[in-house]
Amino acid sequence: AVIVGLGFKDGIERLFDDIIVVGFALVFTGITLIASFYFKSGSKKNTIIKACLIGIAQAIAIIPGISRSGITISFALFLGLDARQAAKFSFLMVVPVIFGSSLKIILDNEIEFDKNISNYLVGFSAALISGYYACKWMIIFVKKSKLIYFSIYCLSRG
Repeated sequence: AVIVGLGFKDGIERLFDDIIVVGFALVFTGITLIASFYFKSGSKKNTIIKACLIGIAQAIAIIPGISRSGITISFALFLGLDARQAAKFSFLMVVPVIFGSSLKIILDNEIEFDKNISNYLVGFSAALISGYYACKWMIIFVKKSKLIYFSIYCLSRG
């Protein structure tokens, strides 16, 4: 994801202006979610190769309209991981991307910190707590095979 994000930054930013790309990406997300519900294969064992393939899925999700968690969970299910493993791995693998992109923004001076650091700490804390509970909820949601509802949403928006 980092290589794609940094290497194709300008091209990716232009995709956000193209409503047709976003529409097709939403349809792709919906179809991928449906397919992962019906077509699961592979062994349940985690491997480096599976992790790399799921990482490629995360890189694909840089395209606007493709759900990062949806596509990474779907690819994990395709590769044989159970729903709980897939959801946990999907949420864990976003952490380095978030930290990396935040660091890049800070280093590029796109954000100017004011003297009141408490605003940033409150925002970080709120995001951390809500993210934790969102992750727990999503794991339950995925385990009950409810991603089909999200696929319908994506297809209706595409």
